[in-house]
Amino acid sequence: MVPDLNALAVFITVAEEKNFRATADRLGVTRAAVSQIMRKLEESMGIALVNRTTRSVALTEAGERLYADAAPALAVMRAAIEAAGNLGDSPRGQLNLAVSSIAESFLSGPLLASFADGNPEVRIHVTVTDDEFDIVEAGYDAGVRLGEVIAQDMIAVPVSGNQRQLAVASSGYVGRFGVPRHPRDLVGHRTIGWRTAPGRASYRWEFVEEGKEFTVAVGDHFTTTDMSLMIRLAVAGAGISFGMEESFRPFIERGELVPLLEDYCPRFPGFYLYYPSRRNMAPKLRALVDHLRRNRPA
Repeated sequence: MVPDLNALAVFITVAEEKNFRATADRLGVTRAAVSQIMRKLEESMGIALVNRTTRSVALTEAGERLYADAAPALAVMRAAIEAAGNLGDSPRGQLNLAVSSIAESFLSGPLLASFADGNPEVRIHVTVTDDEFDIVEAGYDAGVRLGEVIAQDMIAVPVSGNQRQLAVASSGYVGRFGVPRHPRDLVGHRTIGWRTAPGRASYRWEFVEEGKEFTVAVGDHFTTTDMSLMIRLAVAGAGISFGMEESFRPFIERGELVPLLEDYCPRFPGFYLYYPSRRNMAPKLRALVDHLRRNRPA
């Protein structure tokens, strides 16, 4: 069977949107055209790829397998075609980025704002997420994460200086309950924890002593998926919290939070923009990489 790449592209969009109407809107065609293309693709393959309902579609087992195998390959082909088409031209098109919510220096604004000033034909879409997934399969051009969690087969460009995690509390809290002298003292304090999503484990409180890493199982009297709420609770004196120093830095500088246990909180490599190793990098991504290399915060 000769593969119909246009039909395959429609199928991948259906798999991502899970709705024929949304697929039609995204591709700029009619819903009837999407339905007809899907029907012909399934007929040519001799197997159903989606189960249809009045409101949505769901992939069959065959559809799941086809999507898993075809989506990354099609993304590579699109990038190659785009790179060839844009060769010698200014960067343009939509740049899709998946960025960790704790990448404060990247999300603070100036890096992206200055990039936009120099690349007016590039549209930027940033998804703030702490989920771990294959950015290529999900349709992203690049992601921003801590270096320690980036797969080794990715190219990584630093977008921040070294980082560290800190325990913090308000001066009012430590005035009432005292200052922990060692991380194990945290078990006797009220603590405020952060988790990436409901039902997931709280972010680990990790420390280093004499070169050895260890974690402390705190009680987490408060937990939240909202980093800003975690910080507000700490400022209000609700307990001791733990997270990236750069997230706490403005509040420390204003005297609203006090750093704790600094001797047990060494620095480590920070955040990186990462993307797959491709011979044909789209000009829009190349422009961002070059911009970050010129303007990386200290």
